[in-house]
Order: sequence, then structure tokens, then C-alpha cells
Amino acid sequence: MIEGIRRLFLIPELRAKMVLTLILLAVCRIGAFIPVPGVNADTAIILLRSATRGSQNLFQLMDIFSGGAFAQMTVTALGVMPYISASIIMQLIIALVPSFQREVRESSDQGKRKISKWTRLATLCLALFQSALFARYAVQLNQSNPGIIINELFDVQLFGISWLFYLIVMATMTAGTLLLMWIGEQITEKGIGNGISLIITIGILAYLPKTIGAVLQQLNLESQEVGQLTFSSLIVLSALFVLITVGTILIIQGQRRIPLQYARRIVGRHEVQGGNAYIPLKINYAGVIPVIFASSFLTLPATVGQFLGQGNWLGVVANSISPGSWVYTIIYISLIIFFTYFWTAMQFRPEQIASDMKKNGAFIPGLRQGKPTEEFLEKTMNRITLAGAIFLALIAILPTLVGKILRVDQTISHFFGGTSLLILVGVILDTTKQIESHLLMKKYDGFMKIGRLRGR
Repeated sequence: MIEGIRRLFLIPELRAKMVLTLILLAVCRIGAFIPVPGVNADTAIILLRSATRGSQNLFQLMDIFSGGAFAQMTVTALGVMPYISASIIMQLIIALVPSFQREVRESSDQGKRKISKWTRLATLCLALFQSALFARYAVQLNQSNPGIIINELFDVQLFGISWLFYLIVMATMTAGTLLLMWIGEQITEKGIGNGISLIITIGILAYLPKTIGAVLQQLNLESQEVGQLTFSSLIVLSALFVLITVGTILIIQGQRRIPLQYARRIVGRHEVQGGNAYIPLKINYAGVIPVIFASSFLTLPATVGQFLGQGNWLGVVANSISPGSWVYTIIYISLIIFFTYFWTAMQFRPEQIASDMKKNGAFIPGLRQGKPTEEFLEKTMNRITLAGAIFLALIAILPTLVGKILRVDQTISHFFGGTSLLILVGVILDTTKQIESHLLMKKYDGFMKIGRLRGR
């Protein structure tokens, strides 16, 4: 392992990519400690963190994904959730509008640029909307607990609205989200790994010290009395951590190999008769993207409900779809399964695979080339995707169920498993694969000698 890490810095190109990625991720973390101008950070942290404690709720989920920036009311409090929501909207539009599909298929580069442009504009609109809700929530907190907003800023009102405070919050938080979006795109293009996923991952890792502190506090080691968290519960959570880690690796790495035979093959400059190979169909073709999409998809309506629904029907709706409730769990499972199929359908092209096989003289034993092969691949992928989606959904909700049974604080159980751990393990696997690809292109043996990643 140490030798593998040393090899990472022997290739100038790879070293430059890794250094750039680390610097940009460090910039993301710096933004998590810069409070919004005009806000009393100490008072805001106390009140907003009290809203993220106790039972599992939306604020707690947003605080974990933002690495604690949400509870500190900083410029990056919204994180990359507006960008993910905008990406989901654009993917749905592409799937539903045939003209977009044709444009992407016929002119890939131009279509991608157009989609990126509209995604950024949608991110801007969503960030402005969510930051306005955040400002309204802060004003409500300030009315019941004066001191969050500086009086000189709060007193500048028009028609009873603190317009200057709204303007500052919307401008700074939107700028923070757009900065994170730009950093994510730069990491994806010039660094290592998927930038947006890495930003979420670094936020989850930043939450680790708080989780460890909560564990030690609830164990109550300084007293003879039994704490809120017992050692038996901690052992169960640790076993759950290992189980979900192993399960995530298996489901992301798992493949079904479809055997192939060749009527003729071109090896070098010579034509060789016959030959065997296989098509690796991933059990979970979408990785952890369905989990990220499902969490983000539920975040937006729940945000509106919890920010605006104080004592009205919006509050009832928000509470019913808050993390931990049965309604949320059912919707969450359904969305994970839906986005798994949706992303697989968007990325997996059986007609293209069947066409390439026919051009290269390859065929699946017992099937004719062309349409029968395409239908077989599509049917097989649908079956294994269903198994992968169900398994992914079970891993995502398992910590919530265990937390309810053991009566463990959801802050701890949510970090030790479920959404956070799934994203963490999935992104690390994806980044490691990219590093291995760079090493292999430069004639190195790879990053890991034991437990090599599939696809090498």
C-alpha cells in the first residue's frame, strides 16, 4: 500500500492532478467557515445546531452533506444540492423531450455544452430560491431569539421586510454554491475523480470528528451511570459499518459476465479465426448516483416545507417526509429504485453494443446477431438492475431501522451507515479506479496489489 502511494507521485501528470484536486477541496472547506455577512455566527451556530440534533431530520442531513456548513450559516451552507437538483431536472427533461435526445445523440459535444449551460442556469435559480428560504428562516429565528442578525442590518426594512439582509444572504449563499459547482467541474475536468461527488464526500468526512465526539459523550465514560449509548449498541453499529462497507463494494464491483464467441478476430495485423471473451454487465451500473439523486430530490420539497411550514399544512407535509419517518423511507426506497433504472437506461446502450458486436464478428452463443442480441442484453440488464437497486435501497435504510430498534441517536447511526457511508465508499472506489487507470497507462502495476479493482 505504501509502495502504491509512492508510485502516485512518480508520474508528473498524475501528481499535478492530485495536487490540484486537494487544493480545490481545501478551498471548499475554507468556505464552510466563512459566515454570511451580518450574521452573529456564535448565536447562529447554537440555534441551528439545536435544529440538527435529536431525531433525524432534514437539517441534520443537509448539515452532514455540507460538512457542518449549514449549521454555521456560512457562504457554502447550501452545498452542491442545488446543482444536483438541477442535474436531475435536466436529465428528466432529456428523457422526456425527444428533440433533446436527438441533439445529444447527433452532436454529442454541442449537446453536452447546451445541457451544461441550462444546468448552470437552473442551479442559479434553485440556489437563489433556497437561499431566500434560508434567509426567511433566519429572520423567524431572530424574532424569537434576537441576536442572530446584526440589528443595523435587520432594521433596514421596506414594507416590513428586511430586504438588505435577504439580498446579502441570497447573494453570498448563491455565490458559494456557484463556486462549489465551478470547483466540482474543474476537478472532474482537470483533477481526479468526480468533482461534485468528492465535494459531498469531503463534507461527510469533515463531519467525522463531531460524530466521534457524540459517541464519546453518549457513552458517558466519565460517570458510573449507563450512558445513552451502550457498548453493545456501539458493537452493533461497528458491525453495521463493516457490513455496509463490504456490501457497497460487492454491489458496485459485482458483474454478470455474458460469454462471447468470435467468428473472426483481428489480432495485430492478422485475422484469427474464433476466440472467446465476455461482456461484463454491472449489477449496479449507476453506482451510488441513485442514492445522491434520491436524497437531493427529497431535500428540495422538504426544505420548502420546513422553512415555510411553521404551524400550517406545509409543516405537516415536511414532518411526514422528514428522514426517519415511514413515508420518507418508502419514498426514499422508491426513488433509489427509480433512479437506478433511470440512470442505467440513460447510460447503457444495448443497441450500440449489439451493433459493435456485429461489426466485429462477435455473437452470444445461441443468439443471432442484431435485434435478438439487443433484446437479450436489455432484458438481462433489467433483471440484474432490479436486484442491484433493491440491495442498494436496503443498505441505505438499514441504519435507520437499526437506530430505531437500538434507540441510538440518529446523528450517529446516520453517519455509521446508510446514505453517508454509501456515498463515501462509492466515491472512494470510483476515484481509486481512475487512479489505477492513470497508473496502468503509464506502465505501472497499479495502486493495489491485493484485492485489485475489476476492470483492470
